Amino acid sequence: MPEHIFLYMNKISGYCHRVQLALEEANAEYTAYEINLYDMPSWFKLEVNPAGKVPAIAYGGSQTLPDVPQPDSVKLAESLVLVEFVADLYPDSGLLPQCPVLRAKARFFVNAVCSELLSAWDDFFRHGHSMDAFLLQLERVQGLMPPDGGFAIGPFSTADAVIAPWLGRMHIALENEVGGYPVGEGKKALEELALPRFARLRRYWEGVRTRSSFRNTFDEEYVTKAYKVHYGNLRQKK
Repeated sequence: MPEHIFLYMNKISGYCHRVQLALEEANAEYTAYEINLYDMPSWFKLEVNPAGKVPAIAYGGSQTLPDVPQPDSVKLAESLVLVEFVADLYPDSGLLPQCPVLRAKARFFVNAVCSELLSAWDDFFRHGHSMDAFLLQLERVQGLMPPDGGFAIGPFSTADAVIAPWLGRMHIALENEVGGYPVGEGKKALEELALPRFARLRRYWEGVRTRSSFRNTFDEEYVTKAYKVHYGNLRQKK
């Protein structure tokens, strides 16, 4: 039986949300501990993740409190590593399918999200670069989904844990015109996403956002406020 997991995270982060979503899907025994990214406790960098980044986990050992890390617990970091770690710990969760073809499809989907989509989103969101390039990558990711429904590869998997948190944050940013792009581009992007070309993506998002694991881990009100605080001045910085 897997041992207890302490997840060090911050709710604003889509990377942290990936791991928590995977843990919820696996029905894992875990404790989430919020790390203040602007006033990080000294013990976190010294005893959990020397890089000073979240998400990170402490797994097993004699540790009983999240803020008292023990040397015999295993410390791991990086969201993609942690999502697959959870999938391996809980093979019955289906996060990594037994079928080799579906496993490969999940990893291919994850690669497309991380290497292409999020790069295009970052260019648009932070730097005000091409909205069309961002929408094109969304359309390409949509094209990897089964056309008749279901999740990213059919059954819910690591692929969904990787993309779903970012779709939620994209929606928040666009709806509230938060980002480095020109004012009005958020509304314009949402209008584009309402067109027939993105019908499959909308069905996908509806299935994800109403799933209990996502509802239990996505504090939309908190993330909205945090995005306005942390990213509300991106236009002024340009």
